[in-house]
Amino acid sequence: MAVNARFSASVVWLAGGGAHLCFLYTFIIVFNYFQCVSTKYKFANPEGIYFVTFAVVHWADVFTRNIYRDILLDSFRYCIKEKGLIIYGFVIMSNHVHLVIGKKGDQSLSAIMRDMKKFSSVKIIREIIENPAESRKLWMLKLFADTGKANTNNTHYQLWQQQNHPIEIEPHSNMFDQKLNYIHQNPVKAGWVNEPSAYVYSSAANYEEKGGILGEVEVAH
Repeated sequence: MAVNARFSASVVWLAGGGAHLCFLYTFIIVFNYFQCVSTKYKFANPEGIYFVTFAVVHWADVFTRNIYRDILLDSFRYCIKEKGLIIYGFVIMSNHVHLVIGKKGDQSLSAIMRDMKKFSSVKIIREIIENPAESRKLWMLKLFADTGKANTNNTHYQLWQQQNHPIEIEPHSNMFDQKLNYIHQNPVKAGWVNEPSAYVYSSAANYEEKGGILGEVEVAH
């Protein structure tokens, strides 16, 4: 009877230990998952080069008019001059933007991106409001207002989705070249042009030594 009692106690202890081990194992898996999620799309390396993508809320085709593209270019220029942004490649599509970027100076890339999106958002929405020729004014402003109301970080309108999806890439690597090529091929795949450098609002012309609408692009050799 004593042996059976000790055996039963051992089984209970092992079962309890197994439960604790199972709980610990589950905790580690969950912790690692959320740690991975929290760092997957962040500017983790302050000296890194990143491929980023940011889009208009609900993928609205704001950038079918040059006036809004030009405002975004002005935002790029401002951040290059005042914030230390380095742009290695870019393309402005109808409802989203791709960039390959780095930075110099003390400001973080996340702060620079925040300021860029804020600056361009204010300017673009003001232009939409004040432009009498903008036939899409009412539905766009309603869309931006409704999205802004649903976001506690905004006080009124929201133009940009909050995510930037930064992916770090090594300079002078195959991935760097792949991302640049992907960026420059976007307008071709959209059927807008036959060759990348024919699309004005990208850095393709900079890399083909044909000038480029944004002269401040840092061409990577």
